Amino acid sequence: MNKRLIGGEMERLIRNYMENNGYHILEMNYRCKQGEIDIIADDGCYLCFVEVKYRHDISHGFPEEAVDIRKQRRICRAAGYYLYSHGMNDNTPIRFDVAGILGDKIRYTENAFEWVG
Repeated sequence: MNKRLIGGEMERLIRNYMENNGYHILEMNYRCKQGEIDIIADDGCYLCFVEVKYRHDISHGFPEEAVDIRKQRRICRAAGYYLYSHGMNDNTPIRFDVAGILGDKIRYTENAFEWVG
C-alpha cells in the first residue's frame, strides 16, 4: 500500500478515535497556501489542530518525533490562516495535538507543542 493510502487510512482511524472521545470534527486535510493540517476539531473547550503520524515500528523513531520544529511552524501558519479566514480572533482557545500511531497502538498527545512563530 502506498504512503498516501496508508496516511488516509490512519487519519480516518484517528478521526474515529476522536469522535468516540467526544471531539467534533470540523475539517479533514485542511489545506491553504501556508500549509496543511490533518484534522481540525472542537473538544468543547479548545479548537484543536491535529497532526497525524504513523510508523509501523520504531526503526525510524517514534511517530511523534516526526513533528519537528519546521513542521510545527507550518502547522501554526496554517492554523493562523484558518483562524483569520473563519473570523476568529486571538482570544479563541486553541491547542496543537499530535496523534501518533505505532503499529496498531494510538498515542494521542494533547497540547503537544505551543504556538511557533
